[in-house]
Amino acid sequence: MNIVCLDMEGVLVPEIWIAFAQASGIPELRRTTRDEPDYDKLMAWRLDVLRQHGLGLKEIQDTIAKIDPLPGAKEFLDELRALTQVVILSDTFEQFAKPLMAKLGWPALFCNTLEVAPSGEITGYQMRCPQSKLTTVKALQSCGFDTIAAGDSFNDLAMIQAGKAGFLFRSTDQIKADYPDIPAFEEFADLLHAIKAAL
Repeated sequence: MNIVCLDMEGVLVPEIWIAFAQASGIPELRRTTRDEPDYDKLMAWRLDVLRQHGLGLKEIQDTIAKIDPLPGAKEFLDELRALTQVVILSDTFEQFAKPLMAKLGWPALFCNTLEVAPSGEITGYQMRCPQSKLTTVKALQSCGFDTIAAGDSFNDLAMIQAGKAGFLFRSTDQIKADYPDIPAFEEFADLLHAIKAAL
């Protein structure tokens, strides 16, 4: 039995932190897992920038409310979910993802959670488990699933490489150059075709 594991940001929806960097006028917040492989280092740095600017959860959620899925993402996901089971594995947070999941038709999402003070300041975060994407893929495999994965960033590589098939989608030139053995696609139709072939 197959299950497809998809990254969320950059694959189905725009990068939340990039959108917030634009909305807040803080360009350094454009840094994502495409740029920084160490997620803990990236998040500690982001939370420090938010503190310096006096920004909290509400301001980020106000930006997220205006974000729509990438063009064609919902149709891609609908067609894929009609063929096989799909789970979105993301390093985002429950407090960010809910409005985006509503716009995508409520697919299954495994992500993390933020620690938020009564003032709205984001004080920390809790990862669901270590190496959450790879750990989840291995757990799915241990209960009888063959996994097929797609993502765009450094933190997707382990789950992409661990399954029976894996793909890069709208990734960076650097990642594509560093991992030439992973098929890379730019259009949903091409990714869907590759996943169908793997199924």
